[in-house]
Amino acid sequence: MTEPTTDKLANTEALAERVTAAAGMTATDGAPAEVARPAADAAPTDVLTAAQRVALARQPGRPGVAEFIKALFGDFFEQRGDRSQTDDPSIMGGIARFHGRPVTVIGNRKGATIEERIACNFGMASPEGYRKAQRIMRAAEKFGRPIITFVDTSGAYPGLEAEEHGQGEAIARSIELMSSLTVPVVSVITGEGGSGGALALAVGNRVLMLENAVYSVLSPEGFASILWKDASRADEACEVMKLTADDLLELGVIDGIIPEPAGGAHENSQALFQVVDTAISRELAELEKMSRPALLEDRYRKFRAMGATAVRRGRV
Repeated sequence: MTEPTTDKLANTEALAERVTAAAGMTATDGAPAEVARPAADAAPTDVLTAAQRVALARQPGRPGVAEFIKALFGDFFEQRGDRSQTDDPSIMGGIARFHGRPVTVIGNRKGATIEERIACNFGMASPEGYRKAQRIMRAAEKFGRPIITFVDTSGAYPGLEAEEHGQGEAIARSIELMSSLTVPVVSVITGEGGSGGALALAVGNRVLMLENAVYSVLSPEGFASILWKDASRADEACEVMKLTADDLLELGVIDGIIPEPAGGAHENSQALFQVVDTAISRELAELEKMSRPALLEDRYRKFRAMGATAVRRGRV
């Protein structure tokens, strides 16, 4: 690994100050900085539009699950195959250590080069990918390992072969399985969180989003095409869909926002890794205090409350 430049070190320090300030702490408190959790009615701190955040979420240079695993985890052992058909490289998962504790890590893999992107189908998983994730999650449940997921996909693959192999059933089974897990589950939306393909890895006790990530039922282009019959109105759709981290925190869909370096996650990934590490550590520390039945109940109540939260705030 190359040594960080002076500018990147400065950006790292600035980012750390943002996190500690958001948590109401100083750097000398001796406790880890918390994830930024602004009040629901807090004024925005920047001028980026929803469409600009969508563009940043899709930025090819954003770190993916492979980069997060390399930076945050040790002794990673990748598990492959769904034990039925084949291995889908667009889902990456396995066993690792996080600050010494054994965990299971799963995430959408888009790939870094054009060859990798083609091999990973640009992060759009097949039914075999979701069944592989289910196999890995069942093992985590059996051995009591916390599960950490990294979500970055425009959606599940909608091709004919995927539908013939039971795409809808595979996604539904993943959601069902995650809803019944009795181990801590922390999900991080790192880029695009598209439709059921994202939700299939995001039924967590705690769902965090990077500052410039997005999470929605479908793409802005698809939304504009369906609602207005005009895909060119995608930028307008971005505002209507309420898909940014700030919007979703207000609606109670996510539990926290992880700040990104100025310019986006791709500008200083090392600084981002430090903040993501702190965020996951904090959430796991809270969740590991809970019993297995309590974790199941906590996750159930979290998702049951989402629509009620939106209604109470007059948003639907």
